[in-house]
Amino acid sequence: MHNTRDSFGSKFGAIAALAGSAVGLGNIWKFPYEVGNNGGGAFLLVYIFFTVAIGLPVMLSEFALGRYSGRNAFGTFDRLEPKTAWRYFGVLVLLAATMILSFYGTIAGWTLEYVFKSFTFSFHANTNVNLNSMFSDFITNPYKPVFWQIVFMALTGFIVLAGVKKGIERYTKLMMPLLFVLIVILGIRACTLDGAMEGIKFLFLPKFSELTSQGVLSALGQAFFSLSIGMGVLLTYASYIKKDENLTSISLQVICADTLIAVLAGIAIFPAVFAFNIAPDSGPGLVFLTLPQVFQSMAFGQLWAILFFLLLTMAALTSSISLLEVIVAFFVEEKHISRRKATVISTVIVTIFGILCTLSFGPLKEVHIGNLSIFGIFDYISSNILLPVGGILISIYVGWRFDRRLLETELTNNGELKLGLLKLLIFVLKYVAPLFILVILLHSLGLF
Repeated sequence: MHNTRDSFGSKFGAIAALAGSAVGLGNIWKFPYEVGNNGGGAFLLVYIFFTVAIGLPVMLSEFALGRYSGRNAFGTFDRLEPKTAWRYFGVLVLLAATMILSFYGTIAGWTLEYVFKSFTFSFHANTNVNLNSMFSDFITNPYKPVFWQIVFMALTGFIVLAGVKKGIERYTKLMMPLLFVLIVILGIRACTLDGAMEGIKFLFLPKFSELTSQGVLSALGQAFFSLSIGMGVLLTYASYIKKDENLTSISLQVICADTLIAVLAGIAIFPAVFAFNIAPDSGPGLVFLTLPQVFQSMAFGQLWAILFFLLLTMAALTSSISLLEVIVAFFVEEKHISRRKATVISTVIVTIFGILCTLSFGPLKEVHIGNLSIFGIFDYISSNILLPVGGILISIYVGWRFDRRLLETELTNNGELKLGLLKLLIFVLKYVAPLFILVILLHSLGLF
């Protein structure tokens, strides 16, 4: 089984794929919105601190487990803990990946519609009110958003079908540099707008007086979710990393890439927000309601709109293929079915759930459990419960139960590399990370 298993062909390919899984829609609309909500630069500093202090150790532990086992997220615990309750960890991971990809496809479908709109001059000469009603008419339409969501899932399936090296690695090596170039171009353009300096100051000047305890918790949550921790993606991708690659250096590069893209997104969005007097904390709608206004008032606005929504679509795709791969790898390795069949089955399952999420803004908007729509339920359970629980379990497992020598072997490539901070890493995994992630969990459940 090990010999026939696909793997990443190069270090750059592994970093592009892992960074792609971390860089998603969250970096480009959620991160700037969180910064906007929580006092600008102060939030950014706290976020970077948590990414390194908590994100890095948990990421390294997922990497070590995945590469050591050489199996998918489900198979890893089935191999390491065949007779204990730990093997059910794989079920949690599969559930999380399925639920996240279901509602993620909905938003990604919206970005495709907006790519189409920007190609067809739909934002041209539309007033603010028209843009608002354009967005709400679209998401409540019974067919259009479903069509785009199916197109997005088909694209995701197409890439995953080709395999790790010929599919995931090949496309992320193309998309990640392109995504970087697009966001830099948009950032430079945004900085030339009148009043742009206010936006730059807002992003980079820390106002600690405006950072509340709620903001600190949001920074911790954002750092945790941004790196794809606890959803089986890192574990699955790590199983495709060659044994001679340095896991510590890969994880540091992934964290740098993820944070850099989030900051560049802030540079691309905030100057425009301040130049056009938009509330910096206007939430997910920031991307679909406010930016089209910005584009139509710029020279070559249509071109900027096309570039921006293409950028969003690529960010969504690099994340969606990593989530789909978690499910496909399970079917291929645990159920022993062909990759083609596994990809079709996985894509169809996720698309069906995704259609329910998409319709929850239109024909199914009356369907609620508590006060949550179907989309809201999928988002809430995966983001607020499954991911933190997954993160806590990974930390506890590697900190307390996983063989220390095996961990050291994976992180130092059989003693070839120096890892001076192993004791500190273990300490963080045993005590610090589970405690901090538990705080996220209790906070998101409204208990703290």
